[in-house]
Amino acid sequence: MDLNFTAEEEAFRREVRAFIRENLPEATRRHMEQFRVATRDMIVEWARILHKKGWSTPRWPVEYGGPGWTAVQQYIFIEECQAAPSPDLLSFGVNMVGPVIYTFGSEEQKKKYLPRIANMDDWWSQGFSEPSAGSDLASLKTRAVRDGDEWVINGQKTWTTYGQYGNMIFVLARTNPEAKKQAGISFFLVDMTLPGVTVRPIQTIDGGVEVNEVFFDDVRIPLDGLVGEENKGWDYAKFLLGNERVGIARIGISKGRMRLVKELAEKTLRDGKPVMEHPRFRDRFIQTEIELKALEMTALRVLSAEASRGNTGKPDPASSVLKIRGSETQQKSTELLLDVIGEDSWPFPHLEVELRQQTPGPEFADTAAALYFNMRKVSIYGGANEVQKNIIAKMILGL
Repeated sequence: MDLNFTAEEEAFRREVRAFIRENLPEATRRHMEQFRVATRDMIVEWARILHKKGWSTPRWPVEYGGPGWTAVQQYIFIEECQAAPSPDLLSFGVNMVGPVIYTFGSEEQKKKYLPRIANMDDWWSQGFSEPSAGSDLASLKTRAVRDGDEWVINGQKTWTTYGQYGNMIFVLARTNPEAKKQAGISFFLVDMTLPGVTVRPIQTIDGGVEVNEVFFDDVRIPLDGLVGEENKGWDYAKFLLGNERVGIARIGISKGRMRLVKELAEKTLRDGKPVMEHPRFRDRFIQTEIELKALEMTALRVLSAEASRGNTGKPDPASSVLKIRGSETQQKSTELLLDVIGEDSWPFPHLEVELRQQTPGPEFADTAAALYFNMRKVSIYGGANEVQKNIIAKMILGL
C-alpha cells in the first residue's frame, strides 16, 4: 500500500490542527502538556466541543452520527488530538460500547444510547475484569439470572477505570453456567445509579485513584438491558476488544513524547555533555524511534485493510500486534523521559506539593515518575501482551 498521505489528507490534517488550536481550552492544553491526567470536566467539555463540530465519534458510520471519515482521516484526527495534546475521548463510550450497540443492539438501544454517548450525556464504564478473571476473561463469575421481566445481576468487577464518574456500565455476565465458559456469557447495559451497585476506589502505584472495584448485589435491570442475543456476549466482547486495541497503540502520544525527549536530551547536560550524546541513551532513543515508525506503518495497514473489508463485526487479529507494540513503545518513551529528567522528577506529585515547588527541572518534571509508574499498566490492560501473542500465533501464524 502507499503510505504517503494525499494532498486531500494533508489538507484535512491542517483543518483538524487549526480547529484544535482555536477551540481547545487553553487551561486544558497547559494541563495536558504537563502530562497530568485530564479531569472529568475537561474530558466532558472537550467531547462536547467536538460534538458540536460533528467530530466526537470519529469512527462511527454516518447513519449513527459519525463524520463519515476514511480510515486514514480517522487516524489523522486521533494523531492530531494526541499531539495537541487534548483529552482523550472517553473510549468506553465512543470506541467500545458505542460500536457494539450500533452493530449488535436493537433499534431502541441505538436511539436511546448513541446520541447520549456522542454528547457525553452518559459516562460509561467497562465491567469486564474480575478478581479471578483478568486475561482469562472467559472465567468470569458474575451471574445474570432472568426473573420475570427483569435480569438480576450478582458479582464483582475490578480495575474499572474512571468508575467513580460512571453512571452507565457495560457488563459481561454468565447467563448459562452449563455451557462451556465462552458460550454462556451475555452482554448487558447497566445503570450504575440502581440499588445494589457499589463502587470502591483502588489506589494505583502512581499514587492516583484511576481504577475501582464495582459490586453488583441483586441489581435488577429491564430485559432490554441485554444487547443482542443471550449467551452471545463473548462474540460481542471480542469485537469490542478488537476496536479497543486499534486505538490503544496511542501513536500520537508516543510521537509527541519522543519529540519532547529529544528536545530535553539535546539541552540537558550530564557529566559535562548533553544526554543525547551519551551512546547508550542515544542508541535506545534511536531504536525506540524506529519501532515507533514501524508501529505507525502497521497501524495504517490495519486501518486500510479495515476500510477495504468493511464492518464485519469481527475483530482483526492484527490489532493484537498494535496492542503489543503500542504498549511497549509507550513504556519505552516514558523510561527515556524519566532518564533525561533524572533526579529532578518527584514520584507521587500530589503528595509532594512543597517539594515539587522546589524542583529545578522542567515544569512537568514532577509528573515524570508518576507517568512512568502509571505506564506499567499498558502491557496488561486491554488483554495482556502475553495473551495477544497467543492470538497472533493462532489467528495470524496458524500455529
